[in-house]
Amino acid sequence: MFGIPGKQAVTITDKAAAQIIKLMQAKGHAGLRIGVKKGGCAGMEYTMEYVDDPDPNDEVVTQDGACVMIAPMAQMFLFGTEVDYETSLLESGFKFNNPNVSEACGCGESIKFDETLFAK
Repeated sequence: MFGIPGKQAVTITDKAAAQIIKLMQAKGHAGLRIGVKKGGCAGMEYTMEYVDDPDPNDEVVTQDGACVMIAPMAQMFLFGTEVDYETSLLESGFKFNNPNVSEACGCGESIKFDETLFAK
């Protein structure tokens, strides 16, 4: 739906791809759907869910055997995002390095997007 021909909507780091493959093999699903929804202290938050069959309008990104689907309403918010997986002493999880985010709350779970995304 929203994209630039020849350019993937999101990129997936090697660590994220390995974790997605591990989750999909353990749970028996085809991939992960990522999106955004209203919520959190900054106004929006990321969503992730297991998917067995992609929606016909999903943007499907496959990289190194990992499959990520982007929900149609989230495509303009996530275009250019790098999906990473980080592990630290206290936590581990997927991280979104999104160039469209203008603000994030202290915990990083809630985000606000650049107003110019809506001006068009």
